[in-house]
Amino acid sequence: MLSNKTKGFFIGAIAAASYGTNPLFALPLYEEGMNPDSVLFFRYLLAVPIMGLMLLFRRGKSEFKVTPTQTLQLFVMGILVAVSSLSLFISYTYMDAGIASTILFVYPIMVAMIMAIGFKEKFTISTGLCIAMALGGIALLYRSSDGKTISLFGTILVMVSSLTYALYIVGVNQTKLRNMPTLKVIFYVLLFGVFVFACKIILSDTMVTPKSIMSWVNLLGIAILPTAVSFLCTTSAIQLIGPTPTAILGALEPLTAVVIGVTMFGEVLTPRIALGIILILLAVSIVVAGGNFAKQITNIKKLFPRKR
Repeated sequence: MLSNKTKGFFIGAIAAASYGTNPLFALPLYEEGMNPDSVLFFRYLLAVPIMGLMLLFRRGKSEFKVTPTQTLQLFVMGILVAVSSLSLFISYTYMDAGIASTILFVYPIMVAMIMAIGFKEKFTISTGLCIAMALGGIALLYRSSDGKTISLFGTILVMVSSLTYALYIVGVNQTKLRNMPTLKVIFYVLLFGVFVFACKIILSDTMVTPKSIMSWVNLLGIAILPTAVSFLCTTSAIQLIGPTPTAILGALEPLTAVVIGVTMFGEVLTPRIALGIILILLAVSIVVAGGNFAKQITNIKKLFPRKR
């Protein structure tokens, strides 16, 4: 039998890899004329019944009941996830998807900072080093493959996506939602997300319907892998191992997105971009090591004692 910790790391890895498939489905939909609002509306709309059926078959009709307090918390989580998705998908129209998904990976650092500032988790030297390395990696990514400066607005959008996703991860762990069945949490988060996108489409009149069978296939794919599967696994991992380790496992997200961008959409992976990716992944890998990294640094310092 696997321990909860082992299960949590495994499920978290699945969550990260599946979320990294966003560009695989989103970019072809953009090429067919759909906009981020419409893609996300159909993405969530198709994912809700999938999660609802899973919840119904596994736990029964009574499991759909929620208290007023839970409803409010779920509504807030739904808004955070919707904003995170929307800002990320819009950023794809301003920069390469692989670069956007890599910059998104600063959210584990944001989670660590939120937990340190808001919930008194210890902020170590290694965490500070990770932040500096991550920022250095982003600086290297701030030029596209053709040498032009990446859109500042696109970069801001990705940072907004990172922050709202980080707040979602912390929120699930620090509220009563932590003890709620994972399926129920995701069902209502996606349901409220549909409400957000429906309101935005109505107000801005930006609805674009799918025009081909392939569009529906891509919409179904984006509803299953980076939505239902990813959010389900992310929330489950948070409940098993906590917010910071779950966020750190997001290392697979940019790797997946970059591989997809390079192999399927012709995006260029230059040495500078590769170095930026390595710096970001290394930064979060140090966070993953946690106390073990700090212990190794201490051992190294002992090898070079100060002369008195």
